[in-house]
Amino acid sequence: MSEPREPGDTRAEHDTRDARGPIDPSPALGDSSASSASGAPRAPSDQTGPSNPSNPSNPSNPSGPSGPSGPCNPSGPSDPSDPTDPSDLHQPSPLHQPSDAHEERDPLDLHPQRRIRSFVLRAGRIGPGQARALAELGPRFVLPFRPEPIDPEAVFGRRAPLVLEIGFGMGDATARIAAARPDTDFLGCEVHEPGVGALLRRIDELSLANLRIVQHDAVEVLERMIARASLAGIHVFFPDPWHKKKHHKRRLIQPAFVARLVTRLAPGGTLHCATDWEPYAQQMLEVLSAEPALANTAEAYAPRPDYRPLTKFEQRGLRLGHGVWDLVFVRRVDAAPPATGSSVASLA
Repeated sequence: MSEPREPGDTRAEHDTRDARGPIDPSPALGDSSASSASGAPRAPSDQTGPSNPSNPSNPSNPSGPSGPSGPCNPSGPSDPSDPTDPSDLHQPSPLHQPSDAHEERDPLDLHPQRRIRSFVLRAGRIGPGQARALAELGPRFVLPFRPEPIDPEAVFGRRAPLVLEIGFGMGDATARIAAARPDTDFLGCEVHEPGVGALLRRIDELSLANLRIVQHDAVEVLERMIARASLAGIHVFFPDPWHKKKHHKRRLIQPAFVARLVTRLAPGGTLHCATDWEPYAQQMLEVLSAEPALANTAEAYAPRPDYRPLTKFEQRGLRLGHGVWDLVFVRRVDAAPPATGSSVASLA
């Protein structure tokens, strides 16, 4: 279930806060707060600072109710001296299975025990319509995670440009984009089950044949299921800004992750990010501009492309004077392909 929003909160149905990335189960050295970091949901985007931690009903209160229950140490009894937050680990759903730990990993892969997860997987309530969509439409439109590249032509039954969206939230904007661009195929990645069910309903309502879903960690999907230089575009709309400075390491748009995104973009392919949090927009601009294989399509921030629809929360925020920043970069045609044996640093 989506958390309450403050008036003017421009975080859209497109919010990707639940969508991606792995985590190091142990906190960083000297960061005594790391154990509770992943349990803090995204704060409202009113840019007024953190909410009152003394309010137990506030979902961002680390002392309040936590995420879904589950064993904090699946491999054995927990160690009382281990500061790992139990909410950092979760039981995967049948559509969210990890890959075999013994298989050979991509040279660009990050060691799963050294990752920092940029999302929080919460137990949201599944409505009857969403549950029905998961049961009836899931087998057709939800691709199971497999540690091998997909064949888009086999999946969609045609050859067309493929766009990956990382974290589509409740999926309304994703469905509208797919409906407006019938000549392009879309693969949406999201771990939030109510959001997957909601998008499946929209796929059915709009009779969309050019949209598929993977309910799995987007970093693993990118590493395992997407072939190099195969994407015409990547969308990352409204990722969790992780407002507090000590949590900035959990932000998705980091140099290491952007370097990995570039390897999956075809020359001339587009990386489109959007955020309603200005400090995060500034970091995005800095990180994307520093990637030598990318070129900015604007001097700084780009006008919102026509294909990205305004959401109701975004429209409300704009009426209140809040900003939204789009960044549109393309992979340089003359960019040298990344070395096969190169490694990407930890997202930390």
